[in-house]
Amino acid sequence: MIVDLKAIDDLARRLSDLVPPGLKDARADLEQNMKATLQAGLGRLDLVTREEFDVQRAVLMRTREKLDSLERAVEILEARLASPHGSSNN
Repeated sequence: MIVDLKAIDDLARRLSDLVPPGLKDARADLEQNMKATLQAGLGRLDLVTREEFDVQRAVLMRTREKLDSLERAVEILEARLASPHGSSNN
């Protein structure tokens, strides 16, 4: 699962908007506490941030491209070895 830190900020802000008008002075503190509580709770789960996910996705895509290139090279070499005139030693 991917954690979007912006979504946590938005959720904390929406929760603080639910604070009754008489407690608006404590709103900023409540929003900060809710945000910290949400991050701590989610931190205990097996989650990654969007940034971490995007970095790993890019690494995986580069690895896949290299693998595809190597597979094509092996197919070409195998075809050369399989052909009767493929070897230059004959």
